[in-house]
Amino acid sequence: MSSKKTKVLLLFSGGLDSILAAKILQNAGCEVTALTFETPFFNAEKAREAAKNLGIEIIVKDISQIHFKLLRDPPHGFGKNMNPCIDCHGLMFSLAKKIAAEKPRVNSGVNFEIIASGEVLGQRPFSQNRNALQLVEKISGLKNKILRPLSAKLLPETSYEKDGLITREQLLDFSGRNRKPQLALAAKFGIREFPAPAGGCLLTDPGFSARLEILLARDSAAAPADAELLKIGRFLPVGERSFAMIGRNFSENEKLQSSKNPEIYLAQMREFVGPTALIRIKKPDSFEKVFPEIAKKIQSYGRDSKEFSGKITFEIWGKISATREI
Repeated sequence: MSSKKTKVLLLFSGGLDSILAAKILQNAGCEVTALTFETPFFNAEKAREAAKNLGIEIIVKDISQIHFKLLRDPPHGFGKNMNPCIDCHGLMFSLAKKIAAEKPRVNSGVNFEIIASGEVLGQRPFSQNRNALQLVEKISGLKNKILRPLSAKLLPETSYEKDGLITREQLLDFSGRNRKPQLALAAKFGIREFPAPAGGCLLTDPGFSARLEILLARDSAAAPADAELLKIGRFLPVGERSFAMIGRNFSENEKLQSSKNPEIYLAQMREFVGPTALIRIKKPDSFEKVFPEIAKKIQSYGRDSKEFSGKITFEIWGKISATREI
């Protein structure tokens, strides 16, 4: 092998597996750059922190628009909830392929020579079984060109190994859902801090997936910004295409009130303590048409307002500043 460091573009979540993959590649004499993606359903916070701790460069790409389009009809279906894992991974590797082939950055010398990931064979039954890994390679146009350092000895030889960019002896044979081998390797590398393995993608959450499924069924023009609003509070579909999010506690009320989306209304009772409602109106609905239903729901959760039979005044702000009596 050449004394010049092989440049690796590593799909990087910031979880233990991707951290270990980076360390294995570094020990093999490679120069590792992390690549991570952001959408309304997952962010790069853990990846940025882990890359900083490892001392490696990180590239962060927002893929919200193209990923949201994929959610409408993923060619290879969903997992247990609204997670199109196989097509999502295929998309990520396709984008990694493009980035790896781009004009070299200043001082980098050459393009990335290896595309890698921290995937472990059999760790996730839907997206990391042998057939799924091969399918992702086919979707992304990277057949035999995705290096998975943690499980490489159990997988077909990659073109990178055949070309001498890395040797199989430098790679591992992890498989299955048992985390003990990873934990032992982390201890060997002196890695003591890493995030828990669960909770990375909102699309695997049953409650959030149910909301998103309703949103997509009701609104053919729904966008990532709409999905972003689904994260906080109780979900209330209203009208033909519109919806409201109603805070369940003080913290959620504050988060709803801090929303930066210019297309929303915020509403709260003036006379009684109660929740804030974030209201997203889509034509042919109008605020005046859907607000009475939302107002009744706000009142039902309000302190001391449930039995009140008179008119309640609602403060409306955000897109407009006004009051309404219901």
